[in-house]
Amino acid sequence: MRRQEHSLFYGIDKITVLTYTLLVFMGWLNIYAAVYNEEHQNIFDTSQKYGMQLVWIGSAFFIATFILIIDAGFYTIFAYFFYVFLLIACIAVPYVGRSIKGSKSWFGFGSFGVQPAEFMKFATNLALAKYLSNVNIEVETSRRNKISDLIKNYKNTIIAVVILGLPLLIIKVLQDETGLALVLIAFIITLYREGLSVNFLIFGLLSALLFVLSLVIESQTLIIVLGIISALAFLFIKRSRKNMIIVAIVFAAASGVVLGTNYVYNHLEDHQRVRIDVLLGRGTVNLKKEGYNVNQAKIAIGSGGFWGKGYLQGTQTKYDFVPEQDTDFIFCTVGEEWGFVGTTVVIILELFLIIRIIFMAERQRSPFSRIYGYGVASVLFFHVAVNIGMTIGLMPVIGIPLPFFSYGGSSLWSFTILLFIFIKLDANRLVILR
Repeated sequence: MRRQEHSLFYGIDKITVLTYTLLVFMGWLNIYAAVYNEEHQNIFDTSQKYGMQLVWIGSAFFIATFILIIDAGFYTIFAYFFYVFLLIACIAVPYVGRSIKGSKSWFGFGSFGVQPAEFMKFATNLALAKYLSNVNIEVETSRRNKISDLIKNYKNTIIAVVILGLPLLIIKVLQDETGLALVLIAFIITLYREGLSVNFLIFGLLSALLFVLSLVIESQTLIIVLGIISALAFLFIKRSRKNMIIVAIVFAAASGVVLGTNYVYNHLEDHQRVRIDVLLGRGTVNLKKEGYNVNQAKIAIGSGGFWGKGYLQGTQTKYDFVPEQDTDFIFCTVGEEWGFVGTTVVIILELFLIIRIIFMAERQRSPFSRIYGYGVASVLFFHVAVNIGMTIGLMPVIGIPLPFFSYGGSSLWSFTILLFIFIKLDANRLVILR
């Protein structure tokens, strides 16, 4: 028993590791299919993306092993250090980084490139878990309150939002990486688990709904409708000064969102406005230009039918009809070659991993580990939902990878670090219990 406790794999959740390994292997098979060329069939050819992905996979396994070797307390102690270090890296990369596909958000090391914004996800998660767990200790020591009470303190809420907002603004403003910046919004799910009032979520969802409605309905018409709803509210709710003030504030805030939508929309970049127009079906979409990516993605997935065309038999994939089919649109390759059955398996595996992480998070004794675990689940869920959603035309194309599936060293490394830190924290709970 003593020998087992000193083993590298003692307490490691093998189901999670197995699911991770399966997803990575399936991802590599589909990357191979996405860039398959009959003239280059050597799987170890690093001049091809599938050969390079094997290098990334091998190094990811090494990183995962290294994470499991390190004491779990290391991640708590250096949480803020990782956060500050990667913030500085994200600020520096536009000035000293390498430009790839028009985005100067990569550090170049010879033929390799590393995108610091990808690693900001695990650093932000560590910092957020560190802060909230520290607040929880102070609260429990002084008043013995539940952790659900800590986030109700507006000061704590503001600091938590700042921890999330700083990297979001830096990545968006300095690097113009909208997709990677928006991923950080997923941590709102973590805050909600830790006691954030549901009113914030309702406000956010209603604001998003109003934003979309403002793009398809005239602003004046929408404000009149909001005015009618407010008037009806005055008639049916209990008439008190407090309730009247609340209705007035809600109406003013809603009107502000409606009036501000056109301003925000007009100040977006052209390609971002086009993606929103394509999603909402505004005007005539040119399927050879702005609507090309999503249209070809739908054709590829739909052509796979129930069972798919067969491995390496996808015509849309083979002839490069779908742009970025090995990265952002890797799901198209799955849909065409493996069909409905294949896409269902991939979705089930991704969702199973997320649900497994939530289960693991709930069994933690340490608030830091639980909060970090929910952060991992939130990030993975956001990536899976948005990536698959944009592939089938339910969400705008913002360019984020499918976890453990898409080609790329930075994304695979960042997801591996994000996940295996939690696996290590989870294993450490058994040490705490001894």
